[in-house]
Amino acid sequence: MKIDFSKDKDGLVPAIIQDARTKNVLMLGYMNQEAINKTKETGKVTFFSRSKNRLWTKGEESGNFLELISMKVDCDNDTLLIKVKPAGPTCHMGTDTCWGEENTPNFSFLSDLEKVIASRKANKEDEKSYVASLFRKGINKIAQKVGEEAVETVIEAKDDNEELFLNESADLLFHYLILLQAKGYTLKDIEKVLIDRH
Repeated sequence: MKIDFSKDKDGLVPAIIQDARTKNVLMLGYMNQEAINKTKETGKVTFFSRSKNRLWTKGEESGNFLELISMKVDCDNDTLLIKVKPAGPTCHMGTDTCWGEENTPNFSFLSDLEKVIASRKANKEDEKSYVASLFRKGINKIAQKVGEEAVETVIEAKDDNEELFLNESADLLFHYLILLQAKGYTLKDIEKVLIDRH
């Protein structure tokens, strides 16, 4: 790994710290060659602290170490991307990230959809909402809908109409998300099971 330290008068390069599992950016620090070497040797991310003017291993005081998973240099050889497994909050303010965000898995649009479903569950008396009506009818109706959509998806999988297959697959996933919440779970719970199996 060739790193260009010449662009900074102090011989430092920025190091973007990313959670290897959630893909969330946790913090930004600076490293020199000595910090990189120590990080590789110990498996704990070590920076060069500009304020303390010395090497500083993240977590040396708090115990919230950043376990090194991988380290890559960017296309200009002057910025590092370090993937880690955090052992607690990353920010010295006690938050998961230095931007005050929670370091939780994000499934992009599916996470947004889960929030909408949760809102419908909380307001299940809403007469206009299809999802609220399923929650009113209870777990048996929701499970039945998942079964129906699963059968329809299998049928479409055996045919050649890709649009119908994708639509039935979307219906199946949508109703499965409703079933998960009816049982008190989310995609994060399923992800954890899959990670444990892996």
